[in-house]
Amino acid sequence: MSDNNASANKSKARILLGAAFLMAISAIGPGFLTQTANFTYAHGANHGFIILVSVVLGLGVQLNVWRVICVSGMRGQDIANKMLPGLGYFLAFLIGLGGLAFNIGNVGGAAMGLNAMADVPVEFGYWICGALGIMIFLSKNSKSIVDWVMKILGIIMIAIVLVVMFRTQPPLAEAAIRTIAPQPPPGATMTIFFFPIMTYLGGTVGGYITFSGAHRLLDAKISGIKNLKQITKSSIQGVSIASIMRVILYLAILGVIARGFTLAPEPGRIANPAAVAFYRGAGIIGYRFFGVLLLIAGLTSVIGAAYTSVTFLKTLFKPVMKYENQFIIGFIAVSTVIMSVVGNPALLLILVGFLNGLIVPISMTVMLFACRRKDIVGDTYKHPIGLIIVGIIIVVATAYLSVIGATELPGRIAELFS
Repeated sequence: MSDNNASANKSKARILLGAAFLMAISAIGPGFLTQTANFTYAHGANHGFIILVSVVLGLGVQLNVWRVICVSGMRGQDIANKMLPGLGYFLAFLIGLGGLAFNIGNVGGAAMGLNAMADVPVEFGYWICGALGIMIFLSKNSKSIVDWVMKILGIIMIAIVLVVMFRTQPPLAEAAIRTIAPQPPPGATMTIFFFPIMTYLGGTVGGYITFSGAHRLLDAKISGIKNLKQITKSSIQGVSIASIMRVILYLAILGVIARGFTLAPEPGRIANPAAVAFYRGAGIIGYRFFGVLLLIAGLTSVIGAAYTSVTFLKTLFKPVMKYENQFIIGFIAVSTVIMSVVGNPALLLILVGFLNGLIVPISMTVMLFACRRKDIVGDTYKHPIGLIIVGIIIVVATAYLSVIGATELPGRIAELFS
């Protein structure tokens, strides 16, 4: 019996860590790399402040969402429908659309990675990377494979960026000071940081991402108050893994910028600012490393986006529940086709991060009302008042940041299609 218990506990621990990595590595996609490079170049050491604010807000979102979902044993869309009939369909539509947009960019990012790693033409890379993502879900044990793939590839990504960070030798003292005391450029105000904060929030816990790990735990039957401690730990681990990656990537690129380099595209290299930073910071080896990093980031995010987007549909539509893997495969295939037509993945990756951030105040509002409903969380569960207060602040702040940051959106959309 003790052996069975030990085996069950080991399996549970694996799934909890797998859920954390699913959430984190879903966030660490091509958009994550592109956004971090762009905003580090634009804001320099002040970028540390942007990361700090987005991490604090992200933790508040993650803890609220995961606790309500896992205690209730209900998926996000089902909670929303319980709150207001039809709201779950609306939320599923928003998250599915955001997930599709993100996945299109993920396929493009993975293709750019393949190009940087082995000079494979991007046009062919779209199809290769789409096929690799589909292969994961052709197996009957796809969920277990996803757990292992996310953990192993996530560790490889962090190791690659650490190597480059030590090579570029960033100004750590200045980064630490500006993280606490940012200094906007002359003539600018703190509002200059709003668009990147919302973009990071959307890219880390926005849209489908914050739900990915929680839905994975429900699939593994890990829910209820008895598992609350482990669920909370797993949710914090997810944000922490993504945040560690963001910080070391920012420092690696800051080291390049501090040495006077720009991120203008190199002739014959992919026009991705992070790729340029790695090339200038560590030469051709750094560029090839970045290719591996971008390929892994793209593939893991393709898996996470497709898996979670479909989990938002499977309790609303019976055919999706019955043929879940087939719908995930179809989701990846559609993303690949659209990416091959649209092109320009680098800018698209920045835009979808911001658009996913717009979903945060909506999903958070649903969870804040749900946490007080006994027909959702039960009679004995008490959602911490502190988390409710933090949640309200996040709703107000993200709604405000969305409105202010959206003023930049038309120009960036015009740039996408120019």
